[in-house]
Amino acid sequence: MCDDDTEADNTEWLAKRALSRRDFTLLGAGAALAVVPGCGADRGPWANTTDAVPAPSSANGGAAMVYRTVTFETPDGKADGFFVTPASGKHPAVIMWPDIAGLRDAYRKLGTRLAEAGYAVLVVNQYYRSSPAPILNDFAEWKTDAGKAKLDPMIAAINPEATTRDGAAFVAWLDAQPEVDAGKKIGTCGYCMGGPFTFRTAAASPARVGALASLHGGNLVNDTPDSPHLLLEKMQAALLIAIAESDDKKEPEAKDKLRQAADTAKRIAEIEVYPAQHGWCALDSPVYDATQAAKAWTRMLATFAAHL
Repeated sequence: MCDDDTEADNTEWLAKRALSRRDFTLLGAGAALAVVPGCGADRGPWANTTDAVPAPSSANGGAAMVYRTVTFETPDGKADGFFVTPASGKHPAVIMWPDIAGLRDAYRKLGTRLAEAGYAVLVVNQYYRSSPAPILNDFAEWKTDAGKAKLDPMIAAINPEATTRDGAAFVAWLDAQPEVDAGKKIGTCGYCMGGPFTFRTAAASPARVGALASLHGGNLVNDTPDSPHLLLEKMQAALLIAIAESDDKKEPEAKDKLRQAADTAKRIAEIEVYPAQHGWCALDSPVYDATQAAKAWTRMLATFAAHL
């Protein structure tokens, strides 16, 4: 997960890349977003959106999208999220779990891009128990003392049991939407702290979730009885597990335990260490790696196409 140790490691990595203090500040404040249309410090056209309206198309052009901010009841209270779909027809659904900084423009952009590939995408606010989204405006804000102080109690309010309930509730909500083809399996993808949440979602609704993608997911393997890797026998999903090289150096045994768990559960699993830092897929992360992010995105689309 994006904790202080991870950030210290990323800072050291950036220093080794000989970034100047000015370059690092620009990156942290959103220079990575500048290369992605629609993702800047301004919250953009999604602010306070409640009705379905046309979503911005991607730079390479895509079919018309519609999006809306949604709120709905769960066993733990009223959840909110960003729901984006192609403008017409029914489509397989995907639940997208953001990283530690939560639902913000960077993930609205990713959700829209995924919808352009033909999916009905719900980007969730994992902190809904504490506050509606956005909690923070960008990843750089989490790196501040104020940002961490704001998020710490919200993170503490999330536990494995709560996430499992959330996953089941999000699946049920999607199945009731007219834009969703409930005859197709549902996918889920998660970044950083969202990685293990995809495992819990798949285990909570095994008959519905057909594929998951964990992108630099944190804490996938631990010594607790509810470690995410122990959930594979409870799910029916194919797995894409993209591991950061920096995470693998800290826990080199994790990938082997994940492979063993997948083999034991007879789950299809693509497990790969990418030559990138933790957080490399997050558009507004200072360690965003466009080449490796594109590779992970391509593999995620292939996994969803094969299993949803």
